[in-house]
Amino acid sequence: MRIAQILCLLLALLMGTAIAQTYDYRPGEDVVGNIAIHTIQDGDNFLQLAQTFRVGFNELVDANPDVDPWIPEQDAQIIIPTQYVLPNVDREGVVINLAELRLYQFHGTKNNISSVSTYPVSVGKDDEWETPLSFTHVTSKTARPNWYPPESIRKEHEENNDPLPKVVPPGPDNPLGDYKIGLALSGYLIHGTNVPEGIGMRVTHGCIRLHPTGIEKLFKSVEVNTPVTIVNQPYKVGWRDNKLYVETHSEIEEQEKASSRNLTEFVQLVVAQTKKKEHEDYKILWERGYQEARQKRGVPFLMSLRDG
Repeated sequence: MRIAQILCLLLALLMGTAIAQTYDYRPGEDVVGNIAIHTIQDGDNFLQLAQTFRVGFNELVDANPDVDPWIPEQDAQIIIPTQYVLPNVDREGVVINLAELRLYQFHGTKNNISSVSTYPVSVGKDDEWETPLSFTHVTSKTARPNWYPPESIRKEHEENNDPLPKVVPPGPDNPLGDYKIGLALSGYLIHGTNVPEGIGMRVTHGCIRLHPTGIEKLFKSVEVNTPVTIVNQPYKVGWRDNKLYVETHSEIEEQEKASSRNLTEFVQLVVAQTKKKEHEDYKILWERGYQEARQKRGVPFLMSLRDG
């Protein structure tokens, strides 16, 4: 193996660890993390790279629309989307943004520094099994849970000649993984998985699913009664270092026709943010903003310049 390949693999391993860490930010800042670049090596594919870098599969695909996710060209450079505009909600407890398939855990503020952890998630796969918007809270925590498949899921499996037992015990066949977090939202959980390759996709029956390493960390740090907010924000706008950033995603029900979405919401959010700096000299790059917003790559882009 070439030295360059070894160094690249070591970097990937280090980043895979780093991406699971907590990001710090100061009052008035809305953007955390930094974009990374990975050089494709022989045998790489997006499913494997999503595992390595602890990002979602769909996030990688959206960020690199011109790259074949299954057989990417060797030595091609791809974006690892590890920079995030924080959702426009109260920054407390757990926040899940369905549009970006991502969970945020806010840890509060100490010595004027706030912190947040973020994880890729899988959510409901279609209208029948959608994950509902909600303001709820954590009601319980269970390690090595049993799974009691709902009747609707058992019926679905029976129709596919794959019957389920009434109870699935802990172990490698349990789709809840090793941890589950109960919510005051009947029928919905935050839990792990025995198929980590599916993280970052719309594939669940409505629950919020995390990678095994992610759910373990969240399980150990979240407390009962922690507020949980589920939103659908395809457009996020915020400031960092006096620069305005925008991050855009496809809405759940419009994934196949994302480019046709009306950009009114995007414009309204940008205007609302610029009012916070109305006494400062900024130029908003509207033309670039419209172009980037239509692409919905999930990668924050700069939308402002200082005049002069």
